[in-house]
Amino acid sequence: MNSSDTTLAKNKDLVRAFVDALFTKGDLGAVDQYLAEDFVDHDPPFNAPADREGLRAAGAVFRQACPDWHSEPNLMIAEDDLVVEHFTASGTQRGELLGVPAPAEGRPLTLHGTNIFRIRDGRIVERWNRPDELGILRQLGLAPSQP
Repeated sequence: MNSSDTTLAKNKDLVRAFVDALFTKGDLGAVDQYLAEDFVDHDPPFNAPADREGLRAAGAVFRQACPDWHSEPNLMIAEDDLVVEHFTASGTQRGELLGVPAPAEGRPLTLHGTNIFRIRDGRIVERWNRPDELGILRQLGLAPSQP
């Protein structure tokens, strides 16, 4: 394995560890550990700020609404300083999400999406996110179901 391959593997491991810590384990401190001070989120969730605090807030929102929320990488591709992750995240809604209260028995939710992360000096400095927002809105009853 050459040094380029080693760097690419380390970058994928970094992204995997960050996603696991924040979204699967609910560790809000992962933002401080894995994201650079000048981190920019080009597609912040729920109109959150485009910085570390916006991503921390997203992690907190999902953890509050779905205490068992977890994210599984389906595919990770690394090239140069970028890591692309296609994921499936899921959990059971037990609290309010996007203004929608959870039913007494809970509601299973699944989110598919793709993230692109840019890495610099062992920290994540940028993220581009393409989640299936319409799918979540449909599951919450905020958008019509597919015909």
